[in-house]
Amino acid sequence: MAVDRRAADEQLTALMIAYQKGDMDAFTGLYEALKRPLVRYLWTFVRNQTMAEDLLQETFLQLHRARQTYTPPRPVRPWIYAITRHVALMHLRTMRRRKELLPDEDLPEVPVPPEMDQLADRATVQRLLGTLPRPAQEVLILHHLLGMSFEEVGAIIGIAPGTAKVRAHRALKKIRERLAEEGA
Repeated sequence: MAVDRRAADEQLTALMIAYQKGDMDAFTGLYEALKRPLVRYLWTFVRNQTMAEDLLQETFLQLHRARQTYTPPRPVRPWIYAITRHVALMHLRTMRRRKELLPDEDLPEVPVPPEMDQLADRATVQRLLGTLPRPAQEVLILHHLLGMSFEEVGAIIGIAPGTAKVRAHRALKKIRERLAEEGA
């Protein structure tokens, strides 16, 4: 799996370099490779599939505007996830100012990582994940759901990899404690 991940990262880097040089097919390749995981990540912020898809479009617009700031051969994935995170946080900030509530209509299922799936059923884990503070949720989602390393998580969120690891550990511990309190 590490070889597959490395090959995928190398492909993303090659696509990003080609896109920086004006190759629109490379942009299409980036979009196709990243749209599903990015929509899943955005959904964790807004809990609305349509809004997540709208924010995906905004993410790729921001990526287009910032494409020259990418520095090869750095990994592309953390750079793009940082842009995605910024788009989501700006949206949430705007929504708070407007004091609009997002409906939880037809929520898609978010996959639960094996480490958490062993703790309780999917619905319980998702409910407990929603009770955690946003920084803890983010680390668990990026590392356990999206399979990113703590180095990548740290780069996306803007924290040290060790801090990301500690947040993930504490968040899982909090979920275990809440499960014990509920008698699950």
